[in-house]
Amino acid sequence: MTSDVRRDGPFYRVTEEEKERFRRDGYVHLAGVLSEDELATIAATYDRFLRREITVPGKDLCDMSGDYTRTFEQFSIVNVMLPRRYHPEWQGNLYEQRAASIVQQLHGEGMVIDYDQLLAKRPFKTDAVFEWHQDQAYWPVLPDSRTATCWLAVDDSTLENGCMRFVPGSQKGPIRPHRPLKSDRGESHTLLTDVDPATDEIRPVPIRRGDITVHDERVIHGSGGNRTAGWRRAYIVAFRAAPTVAEERRLGFTHSHNDEKTVLEDVGFARP
Repeated sequence: MTSDVRRDGPFYRVTEEEKERFRRDGYVHLAGVLSEDELATIAATYDRFLRREITVPGKDLCDMSGDYTRTFEQFSIVNVMLPRRYHPEWQGNLYEQRAASIVQQLHGEGMVIDYDQLLAKRPFKTDAVFEWHQDQAYWPVLPDSRTATCWLAVDDSTLENGCMRFVPGSQKGPIRPHRPLKSDRGESHTLLTDVDPATDEIRPVPIRRGDITVHDERVIHGSGGNRTAGWRRAYIVAFRAAPTVAEERRLGFTHSHNDEKTVLEDVGFARP
């Protein structure tokens, strides 16, 4: 089935085989979710964030590979949290609509956007490494565990520029112990866990511009540095069950790095 056939306005068809892969491996690669013309519109707004023409205050613009003391020009992984908050015109864009249709097919009704995020690796930044982690380690565990994080490649995502890597099936196990990248979460937001290549299968997933991966928040994943002359831009829209998102907000947990409640213990959850 070609991508043109699978796309229909705001809808993108997910096959039964792909649904099974998502359940089995904790992630799935979906090809051609956006056409080249559709992606060009997304990329133009994305680059306005990178040129800082759209203001992102405080720690919601930060370096996910370093610490909060770096200047923007020193960032290896430019991280923009909640771009739809800071550029409301982006809300309801075609990517969000197609992602919502995909998530509904994977999880059924009642899924809503929890947060969105831009992650851009600068050229020739070998330290632009996203450490091994499980997304669930960053926020509270709540009863409805349905989740789907859609990761759009705005550029070809390759082994050389730091494509996504997964430990397939790891979403079926426990949340592993995580620790801060730096001395504490006030110095850097990033958490990491340990992966053992002797016992954990590590599966790189290079994808083309306009493709996405969709992953469960419990699957272990990360990515390597960028050894190329080009940017590696990714645009994430994460969905969770509506009651879960409502409870997060009640606890004061909004996924903004500017929030006072940035450490899981602050919202009554002991980090594993």
